[in-house]
Amino acid sequence: MTERTGTDTDTADAAVAHAFAHLHAEATTTLAGWSAPDASQERLRAAYLDHLQRHPDGVAKAGPPAHLTASCLVISPDGGQVLLTHHRRAKQWFQFGGHLEVDDTSLYAAAIREGREESGIPSVTPEPTIVQLNQHRLHGDFGRCREHLDVRYAAVVDPAVRPATSEESLDVAWWPADALPEGTRTELTALVDAARQALHH
Repeated sequence: MTERTGTDTDTADAAVAHAFAHLHAEATTTLAGWSAPDASQERLRAAYLDHLQRHPDGVAKAGPPAHLTASCLVISPDGGQVLLTHHRRAKQWFQFGGHLEVDDTSLYAAAIREGREESGIPSVTPEPTIVQLNQHRLHGDFGRCREHLDVRYAAVVDPAVRPATSEESLDVAWWPADALPEGTRTELTALVDAARQALHH
């Protein structure tokens, strides 16, 4: 995990930690109660919990350079297509997702908000169970953000539903699950497989 200098007590922003205390507590409870599907995901679950224990502001963008995020993969009922956003800053295709906001009540609520905002589809409602954890360093114009500890959910949506492109995206489009965009194909394929397994596709 990315560390800051000094002790956590000294470096944690007290105001940020206070504002996000409800999300910190909820994320800790959610991750503590989640049954990881394999050893790799279990290692990440333990690492996320350790990060939260060490960083009272670890769920906030204004907290440490490494912080929790929430995302939502939108997948067709047959699992054959996924709806992705061409991220304006990263210039790559991803599932919908982003930073937790102080008004979010949970990781799940954040995933719902991100899915609806970035897809332009107000009916997007992911299943309430985590489908995958993914820790990744950021490359590009992301300011002080250096690493995301992403908590991922999945929502089933009919491809006939038309998405809309938000200001955070260059485009939003359906992709065949077996022909995902290059650049993020490896990561997205693993997420699609995890979502299919979780949703029993």
